[in-house]
Amino acid sequence: MPAYVIGQLDIHDLDAYQAYLDGFMPSFLRHGGELLATSRAETEVLEGSWAKPRTVIMRFPSVADAKAWHIDPEYSELATIRHATASTNLVVIDGID
Repeated sequence: MPAYVIGQLDIHDLDAYQAYLDGFMPSFLRHGGELLATSRAETEVLEGSWAKPRTVIMRFPSVADAKAWHIDPEYSELATIRHATASTNLVVIDGID
């Protein structure tokens, strides 16, 4: 069953964050990741509140693949850049077959 990772981001240092983006795809693709949507500007909230101004939606073949990507040593190293340059929330949810 597919799994989705939804991220909320508030990027504080866009120039330094670029190093995270530059290295992101190899480990992401290695775990079967597919980018489905991302906001280039602030996320438009239709109801309620949203914690961070930007959003990304990613799909993986399974929750196990999503978790394996998240703990992948190559990605973990990149995540330190993300943590230093942005505040984020990440969740993983089951897809529907």
